[in-house]
Amino acid sequence: MSESIYTLNGVRKIYDGRTVLDIEALDIHTGEILAVVGPSGAGKSTLLRLLNFLELPDTGQLTFQGQPVPQSGASLALRREVTTVFQRPALLSTSVTKNVTYGLRLRGQRDGKADLRAVLEQLGLSKLAQARACTLSGGEAQRVALARALIIRPKVLLLDEPTANLDPYNVNLIESVVADMNCRSGATVVVVTHNIFQARRLAHRVILLLNGQIVELADTATFFESPTDPRTQAFVRGEMVF
Repeated sequence: MSESIYTLNGVRKIYDGRTVLDIEALDIHTGEILAVVGPSGAGKSTLLRLLNFLELPDTGQLTFQGQPVPQSGASLALRREVTTVFQRPALLSTSVTKNVTYGLRLRGQRDGKADLRAVLEQLGLSKLAQARACTLSGGEAQRVALARALIIRPKVLLLDEPTANLDPYNVNLIESVVADMNCRSGATVVVVTHNIFQARRLAHRVILLLNGQIVELADTATFFESPTDPRTQAFVRGEMVF
């Protein structure tokens, strides 16, 4: 996993005169699952928005697959390499099937029936294929959002608190599907989570963000068992971090 799909150098994001993200240097490895942890307001979601090209750095350079992302914004082709599943899935007021295949239709891919069947089965949604989104539970809706992301086979999957407030069944299913997708396709996964147990179960490496800066970045075993920074030590013990 030495090759990098993202490189951030001197990247800052500023809102209303306040620096919310200040990344001196960060390489995200191709094919890894990287967990981003930290308290609320640490800059985690801002980092995801930069990685999904929804926003651009105010200073510094963001590179994707070896190419600098232009200040004019990422191309449509580039943005289609990356997809995000948010904590609150924004589903269309139509059927599960139409929600899942929405990205395929945008790309003009009409022959996706086999992929649809496979992803619905994998996420336990086959019996809900014709159900309307408004009738789904929170866990079911989140699984539909994940299915919609997976069916387009992205190079990068970004997850923003994907299992917050879900029951153990849905947490386990979503984590298992993400890990399987990463293993089978080699897609890069970046997951923002408040759940340090989830980070430990799922990730190859873990970042602790605090006040928009990287406090510690290490492989998962090192991060949780022998962190070097006292703030990380406090964080993994469950103590409040300021």
